[in-house]
Amino acid sequence: MAYGLLFDYLTGQCIEAYKYFGAHFESREVKEIISIPLKKDPSRTKKSSRKKLIEGVVFRLYAPCATDVSVIGDWNNWDPGIHKMNKVDESGVFEIFIEGLHNYSFYKYHFKNARGEYVDKADPFAFLSEYRPGSCSRLFNINGFIWHDAPYLKQRSRNFDAPMSIYEMHLGSRRGKVDGRNLSYEEIADYLIPYLKETGFTHIEIMPITQYPFDGSWGYQATGFYSVDSRYGNPMQLMSFVDRMHQAGIGVILDFAPVHFATDPWALKDFDGTPMYEYGNEHMYSPWGSCQFDLGKDPVRSFLMSAMRYFVDYFHFDGIRVDAVSNIVYWDGNKNNGENTGATEFIRRLNGKMHYADQSVMMIAEDSTDFPGVTKPLEYGGLGFDYKWDLGWMNDTLKYYALDPIYKKYDHNKLTFSMAYFFSENFLLPLSHDEVVHGKGTILNKMWGDYDQKFALVRNLYTYQFAHPGKKLNFMGNELASWDEWNETKSLPWELKRFPKHDSVSRLVRDLNLIYRKESAMHYEEYNPVHFNWLMVDNKNDSVFAFERRVGDSHLVFIFNMTPNYYESYDIGITREGTYTEIFNSDKDVYGGSNAYNGLDVMSYYWGPENKPHKISVKIAPFAAMIFKYAHKNGEEIKEKKEGK
Repeated sequence: MAYGLLFDYLTGQCIEAYKYFGAHFESREVKEIISIPLKKDPSRTKKSSRKKLIEGVVFRLYAPCATDVSVIGDWNNWDPGIHKMNKVDESGVFEIFIEGLHNYSFYKYHFKNARGEYVDKADPFAFLSEYRPGSCSRLFNINGFIWHDAPYLKQRSRNFDAPMSIYEMHLGSRRGKVDGRNLSYEEIADYLIPYLKETGFTHIEIMPITQYPFDGSWGYQATGFYSVDSRYGNPMQLMSFVDRMHQAGIGVILDFAPVHFATDPWALKDFDGTPMYEYGNEHMYSPWGSCQFDLGKDPVRSFLMSAMRYFVDYFHFDGIRVDAVSNIVYWDGNKNNGENTGATEFIRRLNGKMHYADQSVMMIAEDSTDFPGVTKPLEYGGLGFDYKWDLGWMNDTLKYYALDPIYKKYDHNKLTFSMAYFFSENFLLPLSHDEVVHGKGTILNKMWGDYDQKFALVRNLYTYQFAHPGKKLNFMGNELASWDEWNETKSLPWELKRFPKHDSVSRLVRDLNLIYRKESAMHYEEYNPVHFNWLMVDNKNDSVFAFERRVGDSHLVFIFNMTPNYYESYDIGITREGTYTEIFNSDKDVYGGSNAYNGLDVMSYYWGPENKPHKISVKIAPFAAMIFKYAHKNGEEIKEKKEGK
């Protein structure tokens, strides 16, 4: 079994390398020589043997160009002469079993590298690592956690026809430190679960929690790709975090960065004296100054695929968000440099194997390129992701909302263009952490206008995001409408909840989540163009947009006013004769608006704008966003059928 796994690892086909490499607690049966007294003469003895179980740790290291390899740790006073490792395979695998070790012991590997230098390296497969500025690996037995999420896993899916509203978060800064220390995984779950249940999010996506030395990298430049971030606890504590989320019905997605790693000399860089994990040419360093993984090397492929599978297997994560796919598909992230075919083959292999191992696990691409077929199935020549971040939608939309309304008619296409390409991929609409840092301003700051107009536009924007086809993602704090950019060193400004303007935005996000989850038109078969129809798309002079989404009995009409103009009665063309009920209006006072909403049902009439067969006349407040639901035919009352019946 081990040799088969090793062969797969060396040929780039392994997704379970964590079961072989690293430091594993195990019991071994040994023969013990004992002396047994003779029955006739008890003063005399005879030699015999018996089987005995001993507890210890087996260490395995892959380092092809290393020699004179030892395990050094706090149990042997860091003496490289005590526990020499045996070379058990000519490919460069070293192994040793050491009896009597315990959780949390510190260790490293000591060996002579390809240049003849003795170095101390952290274990690439360590399950726990020392908190910075320490650099040691630590022993931890990852087996034995008792899970309680079987009902959740039984019904888990990739959510193609289900609502998926993701709350992206950085674990350390949502509440910040308490008494100078980070909250543990369990403590974070204590306050996070009630909040997510209240606000209606279906999933969380946590920024990278593989061990990383520099806080300012937010986890995107890691050193330990199997090590759970020790800032917040140990692997069992993370398992508890995910288990409790699942028991509350909340999915958990892990942000993972397989493109690059930190350059610290005790980690992966120049591991055995050769570029074992990184490129050995001009592509060695990324635009961020980190080392780029050589995704064309088979052992590197196995290393990264296994790391992602490890978090799904042992921690029950529901999906993996793969960071910086643009830097995978193109050399150095530049389309002009051409496709990195070794890296795209890695992605296809990763997605194929992850889905083969568990068809309910999502694979999500954070990709800013127009590389074709990112979410197309492998059998049709695609990369095999389930979802792709629509960064084009995000950029165009935020630019449009920042415009002076006078000039919006000249950039009308920024809001309509996304639907021209939307059905080419399974897109996810992100308003992520990248948009609220580094001087970009917060979502609220990006909006045009004065104080009240900015809030009105934020409410409009969030409604537009939920109305638009595609899964949703919002970074923590978006729902607070904060003026201050996110800072990983401090807590979100929760004191804003005391102010009605800010608290009302949280209420709006909650209500949008509830409507999104209830109305099948907003999530069922949303990648099928038959369910989407523009009602008003060319009205650039008024900058009023309208579209409908319809699935079965769920038929919704969405209307957006992108200017400060007020309309007491505005005609919107529709396709279906009947009576419509306004189920949401961003200008209601509970959301901080002026309360200019449509309190009574509106009936349709013949002939509408843009060649529509019918129309409804509605009141539209400045910068308002509205959702109308088809109720019944004019003059009739029908009971709405429950979804799915």
